[in-house]
Amino acid sequence: MITASDPWQGHNFAGLLVILMTGTATLLSLTGYLCSRLTRESRQEYSPFRLWRDLSLLTVVAALAVYLWGCLRLLFLVDHELAERCERQRPAGTPTLVGLRSDFIPLRVVCETSNGQDYSIVIPGYINPTVAFLLLLALTCALTSVVLRHRQRATARIKGEPVQP
Repeated sequence: MITASDPWQGHNFAGLLVILMTGTATLLSLTGYLCSRLTRESRQEYSPFRLWRDLSLLTVVAALAVYLWGCLRLLFLVDHELAERCERQRPAGTPTLVGLRSDFIPLRVVCETSNGQDYSIVIPGYINPTVAFLLLLALTCALTSVVLRHRQRATARIKGEPVQP
């Protein structure tokens, strides 16, 4: 966020570090869980809803990995380096730069100009659309899993069979 006292602020380093540490721990935990689902015993217990649940988790892992990749690109950049990149990557005909703004969601670093025509630097253009697509896919898989689980339980109740947890 830009303040009047320092319009050239990049990402908050402490916040970035926390995101990288918790994101990496989450990524490793989910990857470990998904790897445990590949054992012979786990594969024998697979049902359609469990498959969709694990596909949902797999897409979350992929989205998190892409987001963390974008965050890593910011980790070693200092604010003055960002300002220099803004100046170097300024499009032709763009007036004076007046500031720099950084956001975590969506992940971006934006150079602000005096005429309001801002442009992004550092973060590759594929990061945010890929994360958004993967999270939408994860939501779709999760909803499919919930619907399949509900149908399985309803069918088991109708048949008088015990319902699996």
